[in-house]
Amino acid sequence: MVRAERAKFRKNDPAGMRKRVIDAAACAFQAQGYGATSMHDVVRAAAVTGGALYHHFPTKKDLALAVVAERVSGEIADTWIAAVDGAPSGAEGIVGVFEETADALDRQGSVSGCPLGNLALELSLADDGLRRAVEDEYRAWQDAIAARLDRDERAGRADFVAGDAAGLAGTVVAMFTGAMSIAKARQDATALRACARRLRRMMGLPAGSGDQG
Repeated sequence: MVRAERAKFRKNDPAGMRKRVIDAAACAFQAQGYGATSMHDVVRAAAVTGGALYHHFPTKKDLALAVVAERVSGEIADTWIAAVDGAPSGAEGIVGVFEETADALDRQGSVSGCPLGNLALELSLADDGLRRAVEDEYRAWQDAIAARLDRDERAGRADFVAGDAAGLAGTVVAMFTGAMSIAKARQDATALRACARRLRRMMGLPAGSGDQG
C-alpha cells in the first residue's frame, strides 16, 4: 500500500508531494517533538521515497524551516489573523479565538499545545537559524494583532489600547501561548477560558455566556 502510494506520487504532482511531506513533518513534530522525529519517520508518514524527501529537504533543519514558514505560519493566519481582522472589533476577535480554541479542544478531547510554542521551546536553543524563524513568526503574529488594535483605536473603538497596540498584542500572544502550554500539561482548556474572561474585562467587553461573576 505504501509502495503504491509512493509510486503514484513519484509520477506527478511534486507540489502536492512537498505539501504532504510538510504536513507529515508538522504532525510528527507536534506529536513527538522535533528531536525525536527522524527523516525516516517523515518518509513513512508521508508515503514518499527517501530520494523525493531529500530532493526537497536535504536536511531536517530545512524541513523544520519549511514547517515553520508554511504550515505554522498558515495556521496562525487562519486561526488568528483572519479571525481578528474579520471580527467586528479586534477585541472581539481576540477573545473569540481563545473561546473557540477552548471549545475545539474540548471536542477533540486532547491538547497537543500551540504548534509555534512547542517548536519555540524545543528549537530556540538547538539552532540559531531555527530560533530566528520562530522569532519571525511570533513577530508577524504580534504585528498583525497590533495593526488591528491600532486601527480600532484610531477609529475611536478601542480606548483600552491607550497608544500601546504593540504592547497589548504582545500580551495577548504571551497569554495564548502560555495558556496553551498549561492546557497541554493539564489536558484541559480551563486556562484558555480564564484568559478569555480576563481579556474581556481588560478590553471592556461584556461577560460571555459561560462567565462566572
